[in-house]
Amino acid sequence: MTPPRERRTRGTGGGLGKPWRVVVRNDDHNTFQGVAFALSSVLPSVSYDRGMQLADKIHSTGQAIVWAGHKEQAELYWKQLEAYELTMAPLEQ
Repeated sequence: MTPPRERRTRGTGGGLGKPWRVVVRNDDHNTFQGVAFALSSVLPSVSYDRGMQLADKIHSTGQAIVWAGHKEQAELYWKQLEAYELTMAPLEQ
């Protein structure tokens, strides 16, 4: 007698799971300009102006998701932004 099979639920999407999120937190040692420069230097889809908008959001809400996608790319961006001395939250999925 074979054991009963567990029924697998089908999720939405292509089975790749949720995107990994790169989150920058507010701190007292980075300027708006410094955050915008770091974001625009590391993230290909972020212009300096968009970086300033994200810096404002980080300042006013305490943190912001600055990029989301595949784990390997998220890890790379996280490390590069940390090298600019931004205050990073742990990677989230």
